[in-house]
Amino acid sequence: MKEKFREIICMIENNLRCIDKPNIMEVCGTHTMALAKSGLRDLFKNKINFLSGPGCPVCVTHESYLDYVYELSFEKDIIIATYGDMIRVPGSNANISLEKAKAMGGNVKIVYSSMDALDLAKVNPKNNIVFLGIGFETTAPSTGVVINEAYENNISNFKVLSLHRRIKPIMTSLLKEEDLKIDAFLCPGHVAAVIGENGFKFLEDYKKVGVVAGFETEELLLALLRITAKLKNQESSLENCYKSIVKPEGNKVALEVIEKTFTPDTDCWRGIGEVQQGALKLKSKFKELNIETYYPIESFVKNYSKQPKGCSCGEVLKGKITPKECALFKKLCTPENPVGPCMVSQEGSCAAYYRYSYDI
Repeated sequence: MKEKFREIICMIENNLRCIDKPNIMEVCGTHTMALAKSGLRDLFKNKINFLSGPGCPVCVTHESYLDYVYELSFEKDIIIATYGDMIRVPGSNANISLEKAKAMGGNVKIVYSSMDALDLAKVNPKNNIVFLGIGFETTAPSTGVVINEAYENNISNFKVLSLHRRIKPIMTSLLKEEDLKIDAFLCPGHVAAVIGENGFKFLEDYKKVGVVAGFETEELLLALLRITAKLKNQESSLENCYKSIVKPEGNKVALEVIEKTFTPDTDCWRGIGEVQQGALKLKSKFKELNIETYYPIESFVKNYSKQPKGCSCGEVLKGKITPKECALFKKLCTPENPVGPCMVSQEGSCAAYYRYSYDI
């Protein structure tokens, strides 16, 4: 296996000799972590500029939403049901998080699936369970399934705050950034498993290289081989290197659930601002299951909270700087004492650099 890796690496390096140091962006937190953990980011650091894009849904959740659910957790009839990676993410300041709310008596429960949250509603009929639905198109179908089940079975104490995001709008937004030159995208395999290879065809309209990739070291190497070959040959095309999982049309059942449950909407992304049609919000049919119907969030979202002083997560999320260029990185901001979301999330760029980069 090691011999095979060496062969692929040599082929990539041969391609790189023919092109200027390319800017390759991964728009997936799992890719960010995999590139760092495998050592590929360090291996090619002098020949490839790896740009870590806003592919971690925890990292891009606007701080106003964290402030919002922090306050909701203290309402006597509400229990916040959340995945564990949201617990320590700070809101508009370091003293606001679900972890701190729980320590102060807030009603916060960690769940491992959307169905767990629905079950929590069934056994706590006197409480409103507010499930934080988070993730890109990958996890939206699982949230949609429980929303439809709650609706069909009249489980009225189950509520949802949809923090789901869409991949195409943020990628097109980044392509329009004048000072951010992206030569190619390492496209997320798990998102593509839902929206399909065709979900990334838009990259060809921008004359950009895109390769859908898996997450194992060999899969990443093969994807980098195809990207560098395309750049060498000046090809602007999309290729699927994860065909065992990703089909051209995607997962039709999952897409139908998304279509049935959500509607695209403009929303705020942390450190980035408004992204047109970048969010998935509940359709009006499900307004009684939407927590925002009862506790309007507009006052939070429109008040663009400032990032903590010195925190550069916004620039990191856009791929404009690396985590080590942030003044707080590995000083005031560590996994034990995170200042921004990119250090908290298991798939955050700062967390990946902190754990696996050896030149800092």
